[in-house]
Amino acid sequence: MLQGSFTGELVEAGVDEAGRGCLAGPVFAAAVILPADYRDEELNDSKQLTALKRERLRKTIEQDALAWAVGSISPGIIDEINILNASILAMHDAIHKLKLKPEFILVDGNRFKPVNNIRHQCIIKGDTKFMSIAAASILAKTYRDEYMTMIGQEFPQYDWKNNKGYPCRKHRNAIYQFGPCIYHRMSFRLYEQLKLEL
Repeated sequence: MLQGSFTGELVEAGVDEAGRGCLAGPVFAAAVILPADYRDEELNDSKQLTALKRERLRKTIEQDALAWAVGSISPGIIDEINILNASILAMHDAIHKLKLKPEFILVDGNRFKPVNNIRHQCIIKGDTKFMSIAAASILAKTYRDEYMTMIGQEFPQYDWKNNKGYPCRKHRNAIYQFGPCIYHRMSFRLYEQLKLEL
């Protein structure tokens, strides 16, 4: 069972990102403030859940949360400031959009930059430890997957409907065949790790 609170008393926002390792598309982040006594045994790291369960939990989170918001940073900005800074900026974007100001921020991972002088704590694998971070991971993942499926209709050759921009063989083969498009992160190694089939 995931923990409900880190401080036990402050209004906490859990924050997580999605799409950091992708070759294409924005990096998304979400921030979620859950009620202090909130419990949901189904909440877990988004990567441990099926797509169907993520979608169902997304609706529950949006209904039950005291506040939630999603932010994103474009591939162009990722190329300018690097993916780490862009991931943190996406988290800041989500936090700024919250209708309720948090008193404490729980961040998945080990890197963050302070925002609005709000205290924060980085938690490695936090999406497997705290409900608010798990909820944020689900929102970030589902909103990003939805976006990648949408832009995948514009560029069906990359199969983003299925790979969501991650560096699988089919995606890399398509980059070799068709070249990158406007949604690719040009600062990433788009052509790396392809082996010829002999």
